[in-house]
Amino acid sequence: MSGLALLLITATLVITFALFAAGAAAKLARLEGAGYPTAIMRAATAFAAVLTLAAALTCALAAAAGSVD
Repeated sequence: MSGLALLLITATLVITFALFAAGAAAKLARLEGAGYPTAIMRAATAFAAVLTLAAALTCALAAAAGSVD
């Protein structure tokens, strides 16, 4: 498998997991009785948190592999 294909598959999986987490956060917020603006803010926070975690994990793995100075 080429490097570009692996990169695209990985990016797609990360975004999919982030969307699932955002949807779950919004659903839980609505079940708690929060309004739509609050539920959307919680979903956005969860989406950003998943992407930030993926970026931090990527940097840590790259540094461990010795490809980042």
